[in-house]
Amino acid sequence: MKNSFRKNLIVSAGALVFTSMFSTAGLAETVKVGVILGFTGPIESLTPPMAASAEMAFKEVSDSGKLLGGMTVESARGDSTCTDSAAATAAAERLITAEGVVAIMGADCSGVTTAIANNVGIPNGVTMISPSATSPALSTIDDNGTFFRVVPSDARQGQVLSDVLKSRGVDTVAVTYTNNDYGKGLSDSFASAFAAAGGKIEITASHEDGKADYSAEVGALAASGAEHLVVFGYVDQGGKGIVQAALDTDAFSSFYGGDGMVGNSLIEALGADVEGMVTTIPGGESAGGELFAKLAEGAGISVGPFVAEAYDAAALIVLAMQAGGKADRTAITANVMKVANAPGEKIMPGELAKALEILAAGGDVDYVGATAVELNDVGETNGSYKEQVIENGAYSVVKIH
Repeated sequence: MKNSFRKNLIVSAGALVFTSMFSTAGLAETVKVGVILGFTGPIESLTPPMAASAEMAFKEVSDSGKLLGGMTVESARGDSTCTDSAAATAAAERLITAEGVVAIMGADCSGVTTAIANNVGIPNGVTMISPSATSPALSTIDDNGTFFRVVPSDARQGQVLSDVLKSRGVDTVAVTYTNNDYGKGLSDSFASAFAAAGGKIEITASHEDGKADYSAEVGALAASGAEHLVVFGYVDQGGKGIVQAALDTDAFSSFYGGDGMVGNSLIEALGADVEGMVTTIPGGESAGGELFAKLAEGAGISVGPFVAEAYDAAALIVLAMQAGGKADRTAITANVMKVANAPGEKIMPGELAKALEILAAGGDVDYVGATAVELNDVGETNGSYKEQVIENGAYSVVKIH
């Protein structure tokens, strides 16, 4: 049902007549776009550069003067908290009803993203493009064509991490996951792939975020006899707490993790003790990524997890406005797929003004961006993953999967 609806939207968008393209021409109006991320909570160290990256895209478009005859884009921020669905929903309701945002760049963590989409985004016809929500369940959300993400599903990340472990000769592990949609989804995906590859999980146990002490959880994991610990948690919360307790008790010294465990704050907190930790995270190496890194550096933005994806999500929103000829919710929803995929001229980071000109003239663009964007029929990317290891106090990419 979702796929056919989205295809119908794309067909309708293709039939738009460009005589209405610049109904707002010359008015120099401001349009608001929501940026909903976990500015507090278990990934709070990751979100400031993500927000700044999205807002860099908005500024690039606004400064060009080419969006719908000179319209500017203003960011309206909301705190998803990453884990509190009620708080995230309230933040989204404020942005949609009080601030009047036409779309949302976000949210970030999978559980709150699902809550916002179901409770606020879908009922109000507001497009959401997430830079980081990876739960497999989001692939089948009944979204009326309004939800997109520029990261792959954890159905793939579980397979990649299983491959990484097997390539390193690891056949037996203990697994702990944060007790929410993200943690459970990634844990299940990994477990299925690891078992199919002949691996054995001695114990799988959830953990709660926000605890001061994780020694009991680590004790149970260590009692399984496994030498390697796989952590599907958060870098500023329970995941870090689990690793800290494991180090403090000498329960484990070999750690593997998913994307939620990637962040400089972990290295800063635990230092040399996490040398050798292996993680997977969406991303690859491309010309677009190199261009984006230079743009971000020039803007004083530190490139970390999901920062490039945030730029791309924001860019898709504004390009969809231009393609639809209006800064409204319906036009954005109908045109995200149109600007994200072929046919059209390929658009790289820093080329948003060029894309706006092409669209204004009735042409097509294929937004490649910082992360080689290509959306499949459910509005998400199949993507690539980095296998990386902590070496000499920094993340070092070992291989692209």
